[in-house]
Amino acid sequence: MKRIFLFLTVFFWGCKALMADEGMWVPLLLDSARYQRMVELGLVLSKEDIFNMNNSSLKDAVVLFDRGCTGVMVSNEGLLFTNHHCGLRYIQNHSAVERDYLTHGFTAGSKAEELPNPGLKVYFLSRIENVTNEVLGSLQKGLTEDQREDYINRNINRLSATKRRATGNTISIKPFFGGNQYLLFEYEVYTDVRLVLAPPTNIGKFGGDTDNWMWPRHTGDFSIFRVYAGKDNKPAPYSLDNVPYKPRKAAPISLKGIAENDFTMVLGYPGTTEEYVSYQDVNFLLNTLYPNRIKIRSKRLDIMDAAMQADPDTRIKYTSKFYGISNGWKKWQGSVKGLTKAGAVEVKKKKELDFQEWLSRNDSLNRKYGQIFKEFSLIYPRYNELTMVDDYKDETFMSVELISFVSSFYSTIINKDPRDTSDLKNRANRFINSVRAFHRNTNLKMDREIFASLMEMYVKDIKSEYHPSELRHAMTTYKGQFGKWADVLYNSTVFTDSTRMIKWLKGISASKLSRFTDDPAYKLFMDFSYFFNTTVLPPLYTIEITMDSIYREYMAALKLRDGSAMYPDANLTFRISYGKVEGYNPSDAVHYDYFTVSDGILEKDNPNIDDYRLSESVRALYKNKDFGEFANANGDLPVCFIASNHTSGGNSGSPVFNGKGELIGLNFDRCWEGTMSDLLYDPSQCRNIIADIRYILFVVKNYSKASYLFEEIELVKN
Repeated sequence: MKRIFLFLTVFFWGCKALMADEGMWVPLLLDSARYQRMVELGLVLSKEDIFNMNNSSLKDAVVLFDRGCTGVMVSNEGLLFTNHHCGLRYIQNHSAVERDYLTHGFTAGSKAEELPNPGLKVYFLSRIENVTNEVLGSLQKGLTEDQREDYINRNINRLSATKRRATGNTISIKPFFGGNQYLLFEYEVYTDVRLVLAPPTNIGKFGGDTDNWMWPRHTGDFSIFRVYAGKDNKPAPYSLDNVPYKPRKAAPISLKGIAENDFTMVLGYPGTTEEYVSYQDVNFLLNTLYPNRIKIRSKRLDIMDAAMQADPDTRIKYTSKFYGISNGWKKWQGSVKGLTKAGAVEVKKKKELDFQEWLSRNDSLNRKYGQIFKEFSLIYPRYNELTMVDDYKDETFMSVELISFVSSFYSTIINKDPRDTSDLKNRANRFINSVRAFHRNTNLKMDREIFASLMEMYVKDIKSEYHPSELRHAMTTYKGQFGKWADVLYNSTVFTDSTRMIKWLKGISASKLSRFTDDPAYKLFMDFSYFFNTTVLPPLYTIEITMDSIYREYMAALKLRDGSAMYPDANLTFRISYGKVEGYNPSDAVHYDYFTVSDGILEKDNPNIDDYRLSESVRALYKNKDFGEFANANGDLPVCFIASNHTSGGNSGSPVFNGKGELIGLNFDRCWEGTMSDLLYDPSQCRNIIADIRYILFVVKNYSKASYLFEEIELVKN
């Protein structure tokens, strides 16, 4: 069961907070007061210009990219801009030592040279509908949480199937306000998406992990794809007969640039925020969970970095993996810093006291909702203990690639009906491709070292009552020599021998499954799984369903108090956030300006640091200062800027628009001091980082030599 916090509503505390320019607003829930505030800041579009389900609007240019990022359509021939790190996995898939698109970039000279990307999907939002009545229906009182959830899921499945049959589109129904409201999102999903252009690493990832989550920034974090459709402009599987998709709306691109205090609007699909969990949860995250994760991932990243530095093939295989691991690692460090600086625990306590004071003024509401925080206090200690153990297991044991591979084998081969021999053989034959992919993309020597190091951390940091039997047996057998245990395990398991494993899979039968189930890596995985499924997860689940009930009541009370001033926490659905271009003061006597230029790239250029190493051809771009129409008023080449939009993971690749609805940049990050905005938005510190669209176009034209793309896009110069 997922933590209920992922779907909580964020709300405002008191009249002063109601004016705060924070929040990720569902267009359907955007009230007139909030829209008027956007107009005051510089928006000139109507609400219908931004979001209209019946006619073309700006939302039609914005897509959910690959179930975790956002993208924007910029031409009537299917051209799509998103971040470099959003397309990184697909750029990597096309790369090899002899054609290293990660390092040197890629440019398709024509549509015929664009590269297909199996598995990549782009989601166009067609409709949002409030389906609360259909989902909750005649929900009876007195149901247990399991009964309630079962009832709701049946209604969601039935409604989704009905809508899917009627439209042929993908349907997603999500809970809001702690499960007090449900919205339906309908998507057209396109699967023929081809790579058009990727900048070299020393542009698209300039600054690398050193600069990740930091400002000032000088990263050209973009990549370009093209969406293809059937000749009827509808979704179609990849085919050479497909044609470029014609979107209902393509975003015009502004060359005017930005100035301080300019209005900015971000449209996209933020993934997860937890803005108004209890102070007890924030205290646990700040002082226990985040520090644990940082420590574990530091060890893991050190091992990976050494292996990548030593071997070019490992570097290519692990570039995307390394980024994914380090991204959270560095974010949590920034969150700890920001939450501490903001005094987040005390801020949350004060807000809860304010809420209780509001309740106390109404006897009937106080009788109904007044015990909420007392109930939290009773369940949090045990919840925190179990959550820490479960999270430690995920960050150590389950993060080992060998174990993850065994888990995939179990879910594909074993966790089915083994009596169906025909299906067993079919599953085994399909899994052979997974075996080849695992061995092609995994450095087993490095993974062995990670296993030994992380299991040692688990044993030292987690109480012995949470040590599964196989782990205790290994500690007895190898007397705490984790490296020796890893050597024996990796040398003896069939899962590290692709030839032997493929041979076994080809001859598989129900009677021969013991070849796998007696394997030491399989037994270790199953022992951990059984232990957690019987000892840790059941009590954790019981606590979580209690929290579901409490938080649902909490959200209902807040909705009574704040009405349309409430906005939902992010849950990978379409949102609007607004703000303005502005710098900030990260610490005493330090001020950060709101934009960067290419001179800063040359200042960072260092041949001895991978993250700052420029190639001669890229360096020449900035030294020549031939910036043409992409220069700012001072003749400099703008690179990035920051604004006060409330964003989160999932907003990577989100278009950033000016007040006229013209594209001025691509959102790609947040400032380190403001990464705690998933829990607490601080208007003085929270800034989103944006790649200036002028810099992106400069790279496309002057480095990638893809001037032909300018024939498709609409440039606005005034």
